[in-house]
Amino acid sequence: MRPLVAALATAALFTSIATGAQDKAPAPAPAPQGKEAYHPGLGEIMALQQMRHIKLWFAGHNGNWPLADYEIGELKEGFDDVTELLGGDIVEQHVGGPLADLQNAINGKSSAAFTAAFDGLSAGCNACHHTLDHPFIVIQRPMVLPYGNQVFTPQR
Repeated sequence: MRPLVAALATAALFTSIATGAQDKAPAPAPAPQGKEAYHPGLGEIMALQQMRHIKLWFAGHNGNWPLADYEIGELKEGFDDVTELLGGDIVEQHVGGPLADLQNAINGKSSAAFTAAFDGLSAGCNACHHTLDHPFIVIQRPMVLPYGNQVFTPQR
């Protein structure tokens, strides 16, 4: 009896496969034509720059020079993106010098030089905003730390 059941089951399986092969399945929907890659706008880039500006302040203010060095590198990358979007050398004109001063202060691990250079960067940002007809965007030293989940003091 077992061989008969096995034979019937096998026959049913092959019949099912053969029938399915005869029924044409609908063609799959065509893949979406090349979606345009996402390119953030100036507002999105500048929101990230503001976040980096805040983190840079708290890192340098706390003497966490490796984190400050990391954040200034991120700021530089962001300003490269802004330059690519705007064209010209407006970013370099306004923040190039202050970024170099900040990098020197971080490399020298000088809190006093860092504070002065940071204020210079903020002034450069505000001057750029004026030049671009956005004087209502005013950047200053952060007063509160919005990142309660990150340690800004140097780790030993």
